[in-house]
Amino acid sequence: MKEQIQEILEEARRSIPSCVSDKDLEELRIKYLGKKSSLSDLLSKIGTVSKEERPQMGALLNKTKKEIAQLIEQKKLDLHEKTDTSRARGLDVTMPGRPLPIGAKHPLCQIWEEIEDIFINLGFEVAEGPEIESEYYNFDALNTPSGHPARNPQDTFYLKGGKLLRTQTSPMQIRVMEKFKPPIKIISTGRCYRVDKMDPSHLPVFHQVEALMVDEGITMSDLKGALDSFVKRIFTSDTRSRFRPHFFPFTEPSAEIDILCINCKGAGCKLCKKSGWLEMGGAGMVDPAVLEEVGYDPEKYTGYAFGLGIERIAMLRYGISDIRKLVTNDLRILKQFQ
Repeated sequence: MKEQIQEILEEARRSIPSCVSDKDLEELRIKYLGKKSSLSDLLSKIGTVSKEERPQMGALLNKTKKEIAQLIEQKKLDLHEKTDTSRARGLDVTMPGRPLPIGAKHPLCQIWEEIEDIFINLGFEVAEGPEIESEYYNFDALNTPSGHPARNPQDTFYLKGGKLLRTQTSPMQIRVMEKFKPPIKIISTGRCYRVDKMDPSHLPVFHQVEALMVDEGITMSDLKGALDSFVKRIFTSDTRSRFRPHFFPFTEPSAEIDILCINCKGAGCKLCKKSGWLEMGGAGMVDPAVLEEVGYDPEKYTGYAFGLGIERIAMLRYGISDIRKLVTNDLRILKQFQ
């Protein structure tokens, strides 16, 4: 039996290295290591060997099978290495690879996250709500009468079933106040929709940050302080802000927010149209009618609210004159603002 095992091993040592394909190698594996192989046949006859030689024959058989298996595995690696080398013929593998560009967040997303971080540090919580709203939350509860121009189909995207695409993030004021009692101190950020033709300063889809604070004793000075703190953090510490009288259905008194031009510092330039000031958004004290709508006592509670356009902040921050640059997905432009 020992001679037979040795003959099988020698034959395997000659035939395995001469294989030229995986198919040939698999045939030899079956021949030498398969269930019907000569080695398996000898293993089944180990019982016919004397008790003294049986352990030695068993160890020799196992050693032979292990060596043949190693020969097959090594040949398989050699065949694959040869194939890979032939495929790479003419390629200098020592040359450096092409660098892959590293992605980055869209500049609008960066500003959005920074705005939320600033207000969170000022003690506000972030509230999110649906983009498809009812007329009640988008208009009625915010003291916007049925004949108001904002409710015109030329300004608002209406859907079936009395639904619409929200024109502002202000509906979250009502949704939050319906669920919670004062004190309220939240911001709502998100996508809004208006029937606007795309031009250098308007988009039909844009983003807003809306802030609301309601408690006892809230005044316009609290509103001015919060906004002044925000503009100093989002722009520079010497940025000044001011209020101009205005009208909004859901605030009384109402105001427009301006900041001192970040380009000319008030001297007058093309960016601020020689006025020295840049418009930021709207603000005011929450109208008592809005507080009554959600069950708050306007004699006990007061509050302020303001809304700012995130695209507008990004344009001022990066010196962008055309809002369309933020949505064209031109990497050459977007990389300038990262």
